[in-house]
Amino acid sequence: MIVALTTRQEHVLRTVIEEYIASGVPVGSRHLSERFDFGIAASTIRNDLAELEDMGMLAHPHTSAGRVPTDSGYRRYVDAILVERREATPAVRIVTDRARSEVDDALRETADALSRVTELLAVVSAPAVTTSTIRHIEILSLQPHLVMVVIITTSGQVTKRIFNTTAPIDEGLAEFARVYLNERLVGIQLGTRRAADAFESHDLGAKEHDFLEAVRPAFDALGHGDVEGLHLGGASRLLDNLTRQGVGHLTELLDMLEQRFNLLELLSDAMREDGVYLRIGHELAPPSLQACSLVAAKYGVANRDLGTVSVLGPTRMDYQSVIATVQATADGLSKYLEEIW
Repeated sequence: MIVALTTRQEHVLRTVIEEYIASGVPVGSRHLSERFDFGIAASTIRNDLAELEDMGMLAHPHTSAGRVPTDSGYRRYVDAILVERREATPAVRIVTDRARSEVDDALRETADALSRVTELLAVVSAPAVTTSTIRHIEILSLQPHLVMVVIITTSGQVTKRIFNTTAPIDEGLAEFARVYLNERLVGIQLGTRRAADAFESHDLGAKEHDFLEAVRPAFDALGHGDVEGLHLGGASRLLDNLTRQGVGHLTELLDMLEQRFNLLELLSDAMREDGVYLRIGHELAPPSLQACSLVAAKYGVANRDLGTVSVLGPTRMDYQSVIATVQATADGLSKYLEEIW
């Protein structure tokens, strides 16, 4: 439910948040009345602060006379600046003299540069299998009990999986699976219902069905083996920011940055949302991230989304600057890929 605020309350809330982002110090009514010309008495500002606290937009830490933003307050603020946002000058230079084979290097350098500009953790995801469609499938019998599945996607990504089978592999069955899956899956996204239907067709015989089931995991949505497609820059900057703020869950956060699975899942969510993807504090499910905010934007070519550019930092971040920088970087990466692809 959207809470109704007066124009003055919106102004007070925005000022408190921007002052807190800049200083990290709880903001009180005396500071506001002395530094800003609201045209009202300090007692009126105190009342507005109290009402904003009652609405859940601000919190009153310890015995301090000042207030700090809550996740709800940040969300109100961010929704407002997203509406106001203007085009930003790219702050991160995308290297444009690279060959196609060096795209990963460009993505990694983009993550490092974005982290330096924002002084936060930057994450750039490489083109993911689930956001591309299948271009070609090979099924190769390597040994009597060993089969390899190779999937080539329209984003140029090649994945392979090797499976051990209990029974010896029938060469004719492997060839049938290759022809059948190319007929049914070329042009289809992995992890979709249409892809699953190819393995569940009632027209399949028992032997064909069993063989396809054995190799089916190669065609499921992204799994843990795909986390190498994430390029991280500035993990130490994020940890330093959170440590100075006395944030807990740092051990869990380190585990997540090492294993990356939850982070990959978050960015998969970002791929399904138009415009800037932004989650604040408790809007992020993993407890280790609930002192953080995530800002992400998609990049791609020819109306096809390929990956995301994102920044993860404490909830007390400069949202205006970070949102503009992330969006401009994603736009620059899209232009770079259009040139080489």
